[in-house]
Amino acid sequence: MSDLGGAPLEVHWTAQTHQGRVRRTNEDSFLCLRFDQTDLTFLGKEGESPLNRHEFIFAVSDGMGGENAGDFASNDVIQSVTAIISRNYHQTASSKSHTERERLQEFCQQIHEHASKVSRYYEECKGMGATLSLAWIDSGTLHVLHLGDSRIYHFPVDGGIVQLTEDHTVAGRLFRDGKISEREARNHPYRNQLEKSIGCHSADVNPQITSIPVQKGDRFLLCSDGITDGLWDHSLEKLIRTPPSYLKELTPAEALVKEAMEASGRDNLTALVVEIV
Repeated sequence: MSDLGGAPLEVHWTAQTHQGRVRRTNEDSFLCLRFDQTDLTFLGKEGESPLNRHEFIFAVSDGMGGENAGDFASNDVIQSVTAIISRNYHQTASSKSHTERERLQEFCQQIHEHASKVSRYYEECKGMGATLSLAWIDSGTLHVLHLGDSRIYHFPVDGGIVQLTEDHTVAGRLFRDGKISEREARNHPYRNQLEKSIGCHSADVNPQITSIPVQKGDRFLLCSDGITDGLWDHSLEKLIRTPPSYLKELTPAEALVKEAMEASGRDNLTALVVEIV
């Protein structure tokens, strides 16, 4: 994949997570992964790589369950993503009988079934679950796989901010139905009550799946709800596009976590920023 001038495009990423001001543990997890048909590599919190040689997965997961291993839940989901890619990639990549949506649906179902099995078999994990917001970049397209109230945002090269994911909460549904405002949804008593997640719910999952083309200058943010608890969308866009000078020494992800913690910090905070350059 290259731009109009023929120069190859690269993907740059930065990630940061923090337990926040109130929580004793961090129940958020994130993943940066690069792979092809012969190799799979875990990526660090910051880096860059050519976009035309590999596929990439970036993901954020927020665990649920409190004493029932919420931190374990999100980590287990992230590990499941990697294990399934490592085990099944060749079969799914070569399958001609499945559409991209069907492949992602099956991928999600496998993650969900593993989390549900752990929840059933281990008493200390009973009822555990997690959100999953995953961006899979493949051949110039970003595929979104999403369950829960973590979010994925798109910052198009031409400006603006687009929330690619829906909040699968009671408050999020009421907002989409036009029954409450965005501000009311943010302060709603059921703003954290999930209607969809990995594990701890129904036997089947129905994730949000969508795909968009990527181009030079696009940026994406994957974040847990600890970030959006403190920052409105206009603040997210400003921090991504024109961060203030006092944040210039920080990576984009570090700046988002710092500002969200200053504004709220009631929950765990995780930000993962992906740029196409």
